[in-house]
Amino acid sequence: MQILSIQSSVAYGHVGNSAAVFPLQRLGHEVWPVLTVHFSNHTGYGAWRGPLLPAADVAEVIAGIADRGVLGDADAVLSGYQGDPAMGAVILDAVAQVKAANPAAVYCCDPVMGDLGRGMFVRPGIPEYLRDTVVPRADIITPNHFELDFLAGRTTSSLAEVLDAVDVVRATGPRHVLVTSVLHGDVPAGSLEVVAVSDEGAWAVTTPLLPINPNGGGDVTAALYLAHLRTSGSPATALERTISSVFAVLEATLAAGTREIQLIAAQDAIAEPPARFTARKLR
Repeated sequence: MQILSIQSSVAYGHVGNSAAVFPLQRLGHEVWPVLTVHFSNHTGYGAWRGPLLPAADVAEVIAGIADRGVLGDADAVLSGYQGDPAMGAVILDAVAQVKAANPAAVYCCDPVMGDLGRGMFVRPGIPEYLRDTVVPRADIITPNHFELDFLAGRTTSSLAEVLDAVDVVRATGPRHVLVTSVLHGDVPAGSLEVVAVSDEGAWAVTTPLLPINPNGGGDVTAALYLAHLRTSGSPATALERTISSVFAVLEATLAAGTREIQLIAAQDAIAEPPARFTARKLR
């Protein structure tokens, strides 16, 4: 595939495009990275340097790509953290341009807003903007459990409630939903689930809960799920391959004792996902 990926970038470490581009390339896909920020490192360190790029400058980069006459070659648009509605508008305009040139193209949005235990960590107004304006325009979304609850306007604590919440969100627009970090009453202690839902059905994978929560894991997950879903055409297969690769990356990160995810060290598990997890059909 050819993928227009509009995300943040860091020089040191792996978040945003610095987490998504390499795995996609390792799978053989062509990526057009458009940067929304270019920081020295991710903000989880508490200090960083570098520019937050104005939305107008990002739009200019996309316009330059359009000048090459290649937007119709893009199979997908991928986005992650959106710092303000102006940047979101640029991304949605890019999606509209790509889909006008190639109606078969899809938009995959990771609606980054917050997480369990941390609450919302984006600017006020961004969660509502994502819920009301961005998510309805997406074909694929990859929220975590906390973000799903916000998008659906409810709190979920059972698998049935999670699936109901996914149905509420899917009714607003996106046909494919991947929910990460799912915890409900039937998940065994020391485990978590990832749930994939589409028109074809719903599936879940249960994995051990590793004692790390590094930055960038969600960015890798969204990129890999988009890639595997589009190439396999199967949500279940995409779920299995994505989680097997991401789990291998997290295991390597834990073993290395580093703060940054070990994408390079675990790249073979990205290129050839190990058959480690099997998706079980929920409905």
